Amino acid sequence: MQKETIRVEALRVRYRAAARDAVAGVDLTVGAGEVFGLLGPNGAGKSTTQRVLTGQHRRYTGRVQVLGRPIAGWGRHLYERIGVGFELPAYFPKLTARENLAAFAALYRRPVDRPDQVLATVGLADAADQRAATFSKGMKMRLNLARAILHRPDVLFLDEPTSGLDPANAADVRAIIRAQADAGRTVFLTTHDMPAVEELCTRVAFMREGAVVAVDTPRNLRLAHGRRSVIVEFAEAGELRQAEFPSADDPGLLDLLATGRVRTVHTREAALADVFIAVTGTASAASAAS
Repeated sequence: MQKETIRVEALRVRYRAAARDAVAGVDLTVGAGEVFGLLGPNGAGKSTTQRVLTGQHRRYTGRVQVLGRPIAGWGRHLYERIGVGFELPAYFPKLTARENLAAFAALYRRPVDRPDQVLATVGLADAADQRAATFSKGMKMRLNLARAILHRPDVLFLDEPTSGLDPANAADVRAIIRAQADAGRTVFLTTHDMPAVEELCTRVAFMREGAVVAVDTPRNLRLAHGRRSVIVEFAEAGELRQAEFPSADDPGLLDLLATGRVRTVHTREAALADVFIAVTGTASAASAAS
């Protein structure tokens, strides 16, 4: 049986003056070495759940364990065992990349990797002596990730690690996260980046209005909730048009094929963005942007 890294039972959080719970009875388990994705629309309770798991929000009810110990029992020692990289990068702008990591390394009692080694891991070796204030958004996100993995944590909590990055930088960050998982670390990921979820996550949980509404592997979720269809391009009035049909034997598609005006036919596989819409009732940021 896979060892549990995270266990959450009946977690509830309500902020002062709020009309309803931000987190409404969440149950979750995450196994050692998993890349676990927590998805949902803005305001669904993802960030609050992550703040509880990282010891930043302490007003909650329910049972929360990380690495086999109740979160409330860890104290400051929790941060020796976990790495945290949230959407807004944390760094000292006047220090170089190397100086930033050296400053953060001094906070830990456990062994840490050499700053130059970590900078090479995240692709910033050539920028080691460059002040962080001059970094691009992509470089800042990599420095943020370097800070999170500097002390070889057992669990990585990452919130939107590819936010605002171009496709090349996003792919590089996904590769770094994959390498961390391959090294045996558990990764708890919140994101709207569907390619990252598809590529990295072993399991995914969807939240809506503070509750978990679906948990499974990306493949099983696509099979259960995704939508497969047939896309056809055809000529009409001198222009190339497109139509979508639910199946290859749809009567409308068969009629269109019989006209001889069809130019291309291809299938559209079910996507995780379809699952997002099906189980949360909203379009994901990733699908809305595409």
